[in-house]
Amino acid sequence: MRKIVVLSFISLDGVMQAPGGPDEDVDSGFKYGGWTVPYSDEVFGGMMVEQMSMPFDLLLGRKTYSMWSDYWPKNENGPIGASFKKAKKYVVSSDSDLGLPWQKASLISGDVVAKLKSLKAEDGPMLQVQGSANLAQTLFKHDLVDELWLKTFPVLLGNGKKLFAEGTIPAAFELIETKTTPSGVIFASYKRGGEVKTGSF
Repeated sequence: MRKIVVLSFISLDGVMQAPGGPDEDVDSGFKYGGWTVPYSDEVFGGMMVEQMSMPFDLLLGRKTYSMWSDYWPKNENGPIGASFKKAKKYVVSSDSDLGLPWQKASLISGDVVAKLKSLKAEDGPMLQVQGSANLAQTLFKHDLVDELWLKTFPVLLGNGKKLFAEGTIPAAFELIETKTTPSGVIFASYKRGGEVKTGSF
């Protein structure tokens, strides 16, 4: 059985929109695109390469796939680009005619939840979800996320697309590992840990 692992750059207030550049995602007038860049030092880069060095396939939403399929095939010489080149890409979209120019890409449409459950049940490497805000909401709503690999940046962004939006079901997670970069980015990994427990003091 395969794990679905959500990797995300988030602000202190949970925004995940447009971490990589000004024009990456300007939906709803978002004006802080590229907010992770000032914090991306050598230690940060090394930790990212470490997370990309293990076997994985990609599970992506349409918008992230379309953006990445234009960028990454032209940037395959680095360690992350090389890992993406090797990975199979599963693209979730309601557009059954979506073109998939990036190699090793296949479309998931129709009854998406059933197909994702079937994909999870197969043998194979982990399925990494990166970006893909709408897809992440579907995964949280249907309790399909096995692990969270979060990078939390020391910045508040106010408005913007949130990783944990409306529809996220209550769920407990256990901390696996945490590291901090010199620029203050917290790398924290969690695994699904059962139901939410309550109590009193």
